[in-house]
Amino acid sequence: MQRWLYRSSLVACLLSLSLFSIAAQATGFDHVARLADKGFVISAEARLLDSDEVLGALNPTQPLSPASVTKLYTAAATLDRWGPQHRFTSRFVSTGSLDANGVLHGDLVFEGGGDPALTSETLWRLIQKLRERGVERVDGQLVVSQWRFGPVACVTSDRCKTRTQGTNAYSALLSSAAINYGSWCATVMPGTVGQPANITSCDTVAPTIRIENNVSTVAAGGSVSLNARRVTDSQGDLLKVSGQIPAGTFPQAIYKASSDPADQTGQTLLSLLQQSGVPVSDGYAISQQAPPVSALPLAAVEGKPLQELLLRTLNYSNNFMADMLALDLTTGAQQSLPDAGHMLERFADGLPGHDVVTLHSGSGLTPENRVSAQSVNALLGAMYQRPALFPTFVAGMQVPINGPMHFIRRGSQAFQEHVMLKTGTLNEPVTVRAIAGYFRTESGRWGSFAVLVNGTASTPYLSWRQTLPMVSEDLTAMIENH
Repeated sequence: MQRWLYRSSLVACLLSLSLFSIAAQATGFDHVARLADKGFVISAEARLLDSDEVLGALNPTQPLSPASVTKLYTAAATLDRWGPQHRFTSRFVSTGSLDANGVLHGDLVFEGGGDPALTSETLWRLIQKLRERGVERVDGQLVVSQWRFGPVACVTSDRCKTRTQGTNAYSALLSSAAINYGSWCATVMPGTVGQPANITSCDTVAPTIRIENNVSTVAAGGSVSLNARRVTDSQGDLLKVSGQIPAGTFPQAIYKASSDPADQTGQTLLSLLQQSGVPVSDGYAISQQAPPVSALPLAAVEGKPLQELLLRTLNYSNNFMADMLALDLTTGAQQSLPDAGHMLERFADGLPGHDVVTLHSGSGLTPENRVSAQSVNALLGAMYQRPALFPTFVAGMQVPINGPMHFIRRGSQAFQEHVMLKTGTLNEPVTVRAIAGYFRTESGRWGSFAVLVNGTASTPYLSWRQTLPMVSEDLTAMIENH
């Protein structure tokens, strides 16, 4: 009996010491630390940027998966390399000759420049420049050159599934010649009541992708119910759309990732050339070879400046754009996501106070990415010290009260208005809820913070509804007390 009482007392003592240890480490993160009681692993740190005073810390050097907080590294590295006004260039070249009648004798080569936001609208401008150059017909093929990177091997389950079936747009595959974020877009419009709806391409008059239309038009006042998925068979991509759309409803756009971004570009560009009055006699082909240096430049168009690309990448956590930008950092031909990750790691290694990191992608879709809260704060601090880059960097983050992601609109008024943040979410193979960014104290001082929460195989599901209030409580205290 005495032995049992001794063991019980020992266990209670050890448990108390363990809880005391967590509480002691969690100075400033008392609410977030409660997640440790449920088995979650946490790395958190907050500090003032003018004095480097640590306001809160919990296992700050523990490397964990940051999910989409990885995109902060991509944004910082690209700004460091090129600056906010850099633009990616896409162009037409040819090894053929252009005669006096506007006939290009030879192949027309589209050289993808790795522009993450290249769209059909930009291609229209490129084609207009081609026509201004005097090209009226192509006696040869349209060749889509993805020599920089593409097709990029998939390294996550979502992207690997996209090769045969597309059920979303966020897992789009990658190519330096990709357009429209690697996704097909179709517009569904009501037809006559009782008849099939009308489905057209968002980019061209006639659909460039085969469409199986099982959408019916119902009487006005009903609800819109659309289901779509892209499948790939021996003939290529097929978009299957079903459901209903009421008469009088505004057109509805649907987006699904394509199975081959370069092939999607070939189909779309060929259709746009045809519609603009520049027929191509021999169809299109895909190439991984760079055009020769001697190729004749015919037309070029620049994309949006990097500062606009980063706003979209961070605000909407666009995985396609983030990984494209990371791949753009690489040099040479046929680069891979691990190559892009190495470039980000090299950038991080050069930051003062930054520990060794593991980055396999620029988006954070790769669950193997590992950083610590202390390292994320080193990144944030380094960018704060770059006056020419900091405004663009911080502009891409969301202020909860008016950010486009509604799920972050939680917590106190101080949290809603004084914090600029980037979130990261993964549900497989384990739960990841990560959040990092800047805050302004009541006295106007700047601070940075990072909270990385990782689950295990045995931890319960963790929602942002549960996580954000805890982060908000802790940051609110720091904001109001300084």
